[in-house]
Amino acid sequence: MIDRLRSLTHGWTYVVPVLAAVLLVFTWGRHVPGAVVVLMTVVLAGAVLAAVHHAEVVAHRVGEPFGSLVLAIAVTVIEVALIVTLMLDGGDKSASLARDTVFAAVMITCNGIVGLSLLVASLRHRTAVFNPEGTGAALATVATLATLSLVLPTFTTSTPGPQFSGLQLTFAAVSSLILYGLFVATQTVRHRDYFLPITRQGEVITVDDHATAPSTRTAWISLGLLLLALVGVVGLAKGVSPTIESGVAAAGLDHAVVGVIIALLVLLPETIAALRSARRDRVQTSLNLALGSAMASIGLTIPAVALASIWLSGPLILGLGSTHMVLLALTIVVAALTVVPGRATPLQGGVHLVLLAAYLELAVNP
Repeated sequence: MIDRLRSLTHGWTYVVPVLAAVLLVFTWGRHVPGAVVVLMTVVLAGAVLAAVHHAEVVAHRVGEPFGSLVLAIAVTVIEVALIVTLMLDGGDKSASLARDTVFAAVMITCNGIVGLSLLVASLRHRTAVFNPEGTGAALATVATLATLSLVLPTFTTSTPGPQFSGLQLTFAAVSSLILYGLFVATQTVRHRDYFLPITRQGEVITVDDHATAPSTRTAWISLGLLLLALVGVVGLAKGVSPTIESGVAAAGLDHAVVGVIIALLVLLPETIAALRSARRDRVQTSLNLALGSAMASIGLTIPAVALASIWLSGPLILGLGSTHMVLLALTIVVAALTVVPGRATPLQGGVHLVLLAAYLELAVNP
């Protein structure tokens, strides 16, 4: 009886991804009226929640840190497809879209998801505990990728403006792939224990016993529905993006706000999954999701836009402005100080959330 009730409770998670895909097929590339945009938004929200559920099923089956990696890579690959598609369709106004979306993803993950996870875990369990070795390695990789890809273009002189030359862009793309590949190998093979949740006594939790692990068949079904839900999330986000752009323009806001909104929509599944892990005192899983998503966003987006630049007629602006460089530097310093002790209080979570709030405020009012 309990299993049947649980099956009925989660039945919508099987229906919504399919509904999102069907709606996407009928609305892709078409101008849709306001009522349909509202429907797309509702289905998009449902697809986000369904994606989180299926990601947790897969994560429970394969264990950490593979579960976090699956969700981070799946979301980022489809996010990259969305960015490239919008850049190909958007003309000159999309020249900085990749930069704006990637930087928004870095700030949202490193300050928003990290801050919320630390705050929730520390308020619920007095302190948030995690493994500083694995988290520090992830943070160092994110900091290096962000600096090489988003800061250096502002200071290079081969090409006018905050742009890389062809050779420089190739170097940044190859370096991003190499660093991301090295990190994944470290996370999943050589030093997997650095990225597993730990107890308050510092012991690694190798088995998550909060529920019975799903069967292999269930995990494969959830993986397929996860990918379908994520395609629906990103595709529907693209469908509502003209409405978002019109709203941003009507409000007199900078076009960079579009990248912020896209990043917020796409990162919703990781945010919800990270908060659920934090509530269960699995803060390391939350940090794996946050920093892994930031790393994948840079490490996969930069090579993708470098390849797409062959077909792009306009410039590819990657370099950050001075305000954003200050926020990035402060984020890296604060995150390093948060990571070193291996435990955090609500204060650290609040500091990260204030940094996110500062970024959002400056995006709206630069």
